[in-house]
Amino acid sequence: MHKDQFLAEMGIPKVPEWIPGLQEELGLECLTRLPYSAHPTASRVCRPWRSLLESEDFYRHRKQNGYTRNVACLVQAVAVAVAVELNTGPKSGAGGSPSYGIAVFDSVSGTWERLDPIPKYPNGLPMFCQVASCEGKLVVMGGWDPATYKPVTDVFVYEFTTCRWRRGTAMPSKRSFFAIGSRGSRVYIAGGHDESKNALNSAWVYDLRRDEWAELTQMSRERDECHGLVIGDEFWVVSGYGTASQGAFEGGAEVLDLGSGRWRRVEGAWEEGQCPRACGGGVGRDGRLVSWAEFGAAVRVGTRGVNLGSRVLVMGSEYDGGSQGVFMKDGQNGKLERVSVPEEFSGFIQSGCCVEI
Repeated sequence: MHKDQFLAEMGIPKVPEWIPGLQEELGLECLTRLPYSAHPTASRVCRPWRSLLESEDFYRHRKQNGYTRNVACLVQAVAVAVAVELNTGPKSGAGGSPSYGIAVFDSVSGTWERLDPIPKYPNGLPMFCQVASCEGKLVVMGGWDPATYKPVTDVFVYEFTTCRWRRGTAMPSKRSFFAIGSRGSRVYIAGGHDESKNALNSAWVYDLRRDEWAELTQMSRERDECHGLVIGDEFWVVSGYGTASQGAFEGGAEVLDLGSGRWRRVEGAWEEGQCPRACGGGVGRDGRLVSWAEFGAAVRVGTRGVNLGSRVLVMGSEYDGGSQGVFMKDGQNGKLERVSVPEEFSGFIQSGCCVEI
């Protein structure tokens, strides 16, 4: 595609020089290679730069040319003692419960940072909220109000280019502990339970570009505390349990074909009786879903994982009541390597997702 056509399709005006002293092609190439950490500052240079950097087409252009980077966005308890000492960060929520924020870990540079709080929730994220990634943006959905413990339908989107949160269209109904997964500009949710703790079999999709929700075909059964992940062109809703079988996790899964919108059942995809939060990002040779807990004894309890492409960030403990460790694993045969975590990022990691920025 010719550069003028490329810019025209993105709605970006043609400029004599993107960078003074450089030909237009070279200036545009420099902006394409600009690391994501510099985007917030660069977007304030001039309107054409801001329009370019915020464009969805420019994001796809960077992705296709290999200039994006995978980072882990983690729902993490804020280290209260450190926050109080430094007089920064959210404090504990109602009843002394820990408050949560979003920690961002860049596995390439080894750096940690914390996103600014959501304006509506300056003292911590909604408890048990769910997170997903859409085209370089972080989406936060649902959870419980940290002050009242009542479920909320809020949807918030974090723009890494501008370092700002914006509100999305609210979820169609209140639900807790639901499965979530994303592909492209869409976020899929299914299962969980309603305000009366009735397990749900309903499913919805949120279109980030249109900022609207659409109802999907229902699953064949109720699935509370299920786990969601996207594998290829399929949204997997793993395990869970019905209203009448509280805590008795089943071993099956339901899989939504994202093209046809039809569900299919997969029996024996997960170990019966085991919480599915340790479910990994693929299917093993035996046809069962991969468990992060099988990566090593150091993470066999309370396991969480975030797939970062060729690498996996894994969190877990060696035994019940043990401290949570953070590890990195390279490839299929790599060993767990402990990640250095600054004291202010030592809080418990509840969940997370990969955002390709």
